[in-house]
Amino acid sequence: MEEVVSGILTDLEAHSTASLSDPNPPLPISQSTLSDLQTLLDNAIATEDSHHIDRLFEDLSSRNLSISSLIRPMASAMDSSPTHISLLASRVYLSLLLSLNAPVFTLFTPMAFLSLLRSIRQCFKNRKMGPPRFGESSRGSYAAAFRKRKGGGRGRGVRSRVREVDDGDGSEFDVRMVFSVLERLQLVLGLIHLDRFPDSLKSLVQTVAEIPAMALELCGNTASFDKLTHLCSRVLTEVLSSEHGDQATTAAEVLKSLSPLILLAKSQARTFALGFVMNRMMGMAKEFDGVKKAIVNLPRYLLQKAPEKSEPRALAVESVMEIVKTMEFEEQIGFVKYVVKMTQGKSHFRLLAVDLFPMLIMSLRDPLGVNTGNEVKNSWGLNCLEALIQRCSDATAGIRARALTNLAQIVGFLSTDDRNQVMLKEVMGFGIASHQKLEGGMNDLLSKRCMDEKAAVRKAALLLITKLMGLLGGEFVGDLLKTMGMACSDPLVSIRKAAISALSEAFKTFSDGNVTTEWLHSIPRLITDNESSIQEECENLFLELVLDRVSRAGSTVSAHKKLVCNDLNAKTKSLEMEIGLLFPGGVLVLLKEICSGEVAPWVKKICTSLGKKKRLKPKIAVALQGMIKASESLWLSHSMPIEKWTAPPGAWFLLSEVSEFLSKAVDWEFLHHHWQLVDKNGLGVEFRSPVQDFDDGVDCIMSNSVAWAGDRVFLLKTISNVSVELPPEPAAALAHNLLTRIEEFNMHSTEVNAHVKALRTLCKRQVLSPDEADDLVQKCVHKLLSKASQILDKYISEASEANIDSDFRTPPGGARRKGRTALTMSRSLSQAITAVYTIGSLVIICPSANLDAIIPILHTIITSGSSDTKLNKLQGNTFPLKQAAPSLYIHAWVTMGKICLADGELAKRYIPLFVQELEKSDCAALRNNIVVTLADFCVRYTALVDW
Repeated sequence: MEEVVSGILTDLEAHSTASLSDPNPPLPISQSTLSDLQTLLDNAIATEDSHHIDRLFEDLSSRNLSISSLIRPMASAMDSSPTHISLLASRVYLSLLLSLNAPVFTLFTPMAFLSLLRSIRQCFKNRKMGPPRFGESSRGSYAAAFRKRKGGGRGRGVRSRVREVDDGDGSEFDVRMVFSVLERLQLVLGLIHLDRFPDSLKSLVQTVAEIPAMALELCGNTASFDKLTHLCSRVLTEVLSSEHGDQATTAAEVLKSLSPLILLAKSQARTFALGFVMNRMMGMAKEFDGVKKAIVNLPRYLLQKAPEKSEPRALAVESVMEIVKTMEFEEQIGFVKYVVKMTQGKSHFRLLAVDLFPMLIMSLRDPLGVNTGNEVKNSWGLNCLEALIQRCSDATAGIRARALTNLAQIVGFLSTDDRNQVMLKEVMGFGIASHQKLEGGMNDLLSKRCMDEKAAVRKAALLLITKLMGLLGGEFVGDLLKTMGMACSDPLVSIRKAAISALSEAFKTFSDGNVTTEWLHSIPRLITDNESSIQEECENLFLELVLDRVSRAGSTVSAHKKLVCNDLNAKTKSLEMEIGLLFPGGVLVLLKEICSGEVAPWVKKICTSLGKKKRLKPKIAVALQGMIKASESLWLSHSMPIEKWTAPPGAWFLLSEVSEFLSKAVDWEFLHHHWQLVDKNGLGVEFRSPVQDFDDGVDCIMSNSVAWAGDRVFLLKTISNVSVELPPEPAAALAHNLLTRIEEFNMHSTEVNAHVKALRTLCKRQVLSPDEADDLVQKCVHKLLSKASQILDKYISEASEANIDSDFRTPPGGARRKGRTALTMSRSLSQAITAVYTIGSLVIICPSANLDAIIPILHTIITSGSSDTKLNKLQGNTFPLKQAAPSLYIHAWVTMGKICLADGELAKRYIPLFVQELEKSDCAALRNNIVVTLADFCVRYTALVDW
């Protein structure tokens, strides 16, 4: 070792001489000299003998060399040498400081310390460190030796081969070199107090805090990174001791330096920073007020530095909450107040506050004070809710959307506790008037936000409505329901889906008639939506909320009926009340609405789609039959006349739609019984033409006097659907009955189609051969057409004669005779209209029917209003039916259109007449029907129609 010491001194003398002649910074100490110094220091530790180290310092003095002559070239090596030499110089410098009897205060200089820190930072830039091999430890066991020197246990060093990697500047270094430097750095901090060197302390904190981020992509494996961060944690912990200055200032500097890591994307560096704050510093905060003060201010500092982009901002909020959760409750409340104040700041801070509110309420204890007995107005959660509700009307659309979404999340969380529900209603303006904080209330706010110009806001408002369903009960006003219904037709798919969810949640929760009506008028129509997922959702909801609900009601009819009968006050109950008890849950309102004109077409499409997918269950058909039977039984139990009974509105309609796919679930005896009832009851009813007031349109049907006819139509459709299950004999008897009814030509037009279609189905059921079935249908159609032509001929003749008599005859008692004639003509006209309508229905089911006798009559009617004599081919046709019988005139055009659709040659002749009538007619109903007919011509006869 004597030779080593001598070589070191010789080299230092040369450096000293060179520095005197050259004013530039001293040359770096050579690698060989550094290696000799390290060997000397390692030997001193291994032998526990500092003799050679002491001699080195003595010889420096004897040769007129100061300690700085050793430190300056060593600092130069740390600053400017290749990485492996720089790290070696750093390790030697720290080893000197840790050596026994070393002049620590002479060796330590702020400049040399800064060079040391610079060396550490430089080794992580643009380099990749090699991981130590399994079982290898860093060279030297300075920590063990230092403990032993201070009286600890005996340390055991392990010699290992150094695995080195190219560092990018032509040299090599080992990651274990960094480990040894950091280990020595921690030990040095136990000897040197940096309270006198604030700049050095600050630089140390910043350097150590940056290491995890710099080493994140450079370390070869997780084990190396974990050890590195562990060493950084030990250094930072040492720095936080009171010997290094004011703990509050030091802790603030440490947290400030760690903040960029905390705000990083999810990574090991972020995990290290959060773990150090929450584990090490939080533990120290319990003992040291200075550290506690810094920790309390950290979440606020992080919010000030939080990025504006969504994902980094969300991570910042998450990090802040992790820290806040570990604070004491009083400190948490102080942070809550700070967040509430942030809602009045810039948009970036308002958005941060909005994101923090749900996490605070769901993470901190007792937000509304229900467990501590505090009044709602004194709870910290109230302040959060009020601030969040105000942000629902923020000027920035993104903040409005986030506020609504987060409020929905909070409502869902707080609603799980009944005590919170009461207070939450009051806070949101649904309870006591003193808590009404919003102009117009929450209903008004939600209505506005559902109509917001930004799609994200509309979607968030609908989500909030969904969450509020269970909280609000029936407190939704009609305007809000209408708004949700309108949102179901929003141009954006996501908004439509949100609206469907909100309105369906209301329908599930409440059996209120207004909710039922709005749902049925808004959701079923989406079966025709251009988005397949919405169509599927529409089917699923209809199955769940309509069909399953009806099925449940039908299956419990017997139980409810027993309750009604056993009720002691049943005799005093009105029939309406008993029916309501018999079918609870708003089922009657539901059935009534599904058969309304605006809803029925969509219900038909949904049932057809569900049936084709085999998703309809027999229980729905069984339930509907049970409801109809129960209604009839209850009616008779009150001694009411059966001819005035009608089934629950909508029951027959829904049964007629589902029976097409559930024919085996419908009982023939049930159908036969009710057919006899409606057929018998219909005999005494005086019909009037459904189109006498044709100004309302050709499809305007169902007057009050024949309201029961709708049930018969749906019953006939049901019979037609299940006819394949009927025995031949009952089918034949029913077919004869239907044929007789049609021949009378006194039915409402809504019944004509049902009778005709059912007749065709039953005719095919009577025989086994398809050819025989077609012949039987042809025979029935021919018979009906013949009878219809006779009725039309008779009416035209009578009308012409009556017109002539009124013009040329004035007999005594003319007024009385004229009244009787008018009554007769009115009945004859009604029958003629039904005959014309029936002809159109017959042509649809049998396009090959012989119409030679029908076409001239229809031609006479449709040309009766023309001034062109060439069009009036029937001799003596001068009676203007267009003015005298407009309903018959319009029906004749519609029926002629149906005939032309079945006969291309006839269509070729009559298309010009249709176009001419469209141009000249002043009747809106006729023009509408001609437009529809011409549209059908365009589809059927593309080559014939030249617009």
